[in-house]
Amino acid sequence: MPTLTRSTRLKLAYSGLAAVDSWLSGVEKRWAHRARFVTKPLLMPTLAASLVTNAEAEDSPLRATTLVAQAGGWGGDVALLGEGTIPFLAGTGSFAVGHAAYLAGFTRNRSDGSFDSLPVRVIAGSWLVTAPAMALMARRQHRELGRPVFGYATILAAMVVGAHRLDADIPAGARRLSMAGAGLFMVSDTLLGLRKFALTDSPPELERAVMATYTAAQFLLSEGAARA
Repeated sequence: MPTLTRSTRLKLAYSGLAAVDSWLSGVEKRWAHRARFVTKPLLMPTLAASLVTNAEAEDSPLRATTLVAQAGGWGGDVALLGEGTIPFLAGTGSFAVGHAAYLAGFTRNRSDGSFDSLPVRVIAGSWLVTAPAMALMARRQHRELGRPVFGYATILAAMVVGAHRLDADIPAGARRLSMAGAGLFMVSDTLLGLRKFALTDSPPELERAVMATYTAAQFLLSEGAARA
């Protein structure tokens, strides 16, 4: 029976943590929230360690920026364990730094092709509809949230577009994983925006969907970087 590499063991650990934390996120009990102060901050360090220890990823052109993005994700995860406007803004800012890092990696390894492709048009159309709507709903809830939410939605959309414009020199499998991860990140944050700004009494399953899609997105982006 072959021995699992350290990187593979860390990926399995991350998958377990993601499953537990996603489940806990939908439990409306004080003990579950306290437990997440253990599970949630461990997510990104575990995923980053799996990338660092992956020998096949050492020469990846996306490795360094992905590690920076995961650090931004960790900051966002920790900040959003708090409640209120200030933790939300801190988390949003940290995740925005992460998206900027992903975008930097994608931009450095972009193709010279046109922006006029179906996926890019779909992403742009989604941004045109959802970004102003989310910003308006956020502003109605708390006046100071409007601009940060719009800016966050914009950098997220730019990151997703960047994932769809990776150069053909990047292996096809890595490009597909990066596109899937970026797309899932947009899905996760759209669900989060709906839960926070549009629904007054969201079901626990929605919070679980937010975390499940988020943790899957980060995993796919990390795998894309590892195989680039």
